[in-house]
Amino acid sequence: MNIDLIRSQTKGLDGKLFFNSAGSSLMQDQVVELMQDYLEQERMEGGYNTASKNEKSIRNSYTQVAKLLCTNERNIAFTTSAGDSYSQALYSIPFVENDVIITTNNDYVSNQLAFISLQKKYNIQIVRVNDLPSAGMDVQDCIKKIQDLNPKLVAITHIPTSSGLVQDIYGISEACKTSNAYYLIDACQTLGQMKIEVTDLHCDFLTATGRKFMRGPRGSGFLYVSDRVLSEGLAPLFLDQGGANWTEEFGFQLLDSAHRFERWEKNYGAIIGLGKATELINEIGISNIESRNLELQTVLRNELANLPNIHCTDVGNKLCNIITFTSADGTIDKIEALFALHNVSYSVSGNNSALIDFKKRNLTQVIRLSPHYFNTEVEIKSLIELLKII
Repeated sequence: MNIDLIRSQTKGLDGKLFFNSAGSSLMQDQVVELMQDYLEQERMEGGYNTASKNEKSIRNSYTQVAKLLCTNERNIAFTTSAGDSYSQALYSIPFVENDVIITTNNDYVSNQLAFISLQKKYNIQIVRVNDLPSAGMDVQDCIKKIQDLNPKLVAITHIPTSSGLVQDIYGISEACKTSNAYYLIDACQTLGQMKIEVTDLHCDFLTATGRKFMRGPRGSGFLYVSDRVLSEGLAPLFLDQGGANWTEEFGFQLLDSAHRFERWEKNYGAIIGLGKATELINEIGISNIESRNLELQTVLRNELANLPNIHCTDVGNKLCNIITFTSADGTIDKIEALFALHNVSYSVSGNNSALIDFKKRNLTQVIRLSPHYFNTEVEIKSLIELLKII
């Protein structure tokens, strides 16, 4: 991995310390240039002609995402975001009264809101798995609940947004498969950061966004859909001509691929941008990126732990490239002021996005840093020197 070359192709790094890839990362020049060229073609020729002339690039986007997930192109659908992907998947499941959704205390806020919405509409049951003492879902408790409750859906966020926790999505995959429950994985913070092979997970749906560790454009995302889901005829609640053919006055035929989860109207510029970002990841190798990220998160966590004025808030047996902390007194105001003064890019996670977890740990807000493989140890040292000022 040529870090110097990668950084030279990332203009957004100039003049700042960028540690916000879990929020919205920086696109490489090749991604931006491809999208700009596509938009220029649309300006000159219109959207239809441009899409037709770029059919090969559009198809390459499906190829690259399928390669990243170790699956087939027919199992990939492009959407506008991870949330869009999640909704398309969730609302394709034929819920009836008293159906059970098993999820965790750490699932993403938008997912939790969707479950509650379904509960109000269909009178389903939401069952949350117990946490381990070290944080994160208790796999054995989850397996027992799957066996005892016969859920319609098991929905797990692999990496929550508000801490470095990585939940064990592999540990329950066999139980989901045996129970015949649909298995929905939110991999929004995972893809581009670490390796995932959907065949090993036996999942039915997996959702992701383009803007985070994938380094693609905002307004892009994708959805993995299993062969099981396709063969059972599941489809979004509201179809359009992008997902089905109108075959008779009151009938239609679904497309025989994950494309049934897409809309006919697409932002093809964003799709080819995300495809190019994925291609660059595949060229480097996601295993190489994961190894590099492990090095960076280890250095940053160790350095933060040595600062007496900093309280690290990450919990769990396995951690990732999301690092959270506050000042020793539990506040973040001074840190935010310092970062603003020195042009540090970061995020804040609040209790509105982690209601159960933060309440249990008596947290209100935490600073969230998320280094990615293009960051350097020198940048981490500079960040630590800033924090010593407090």
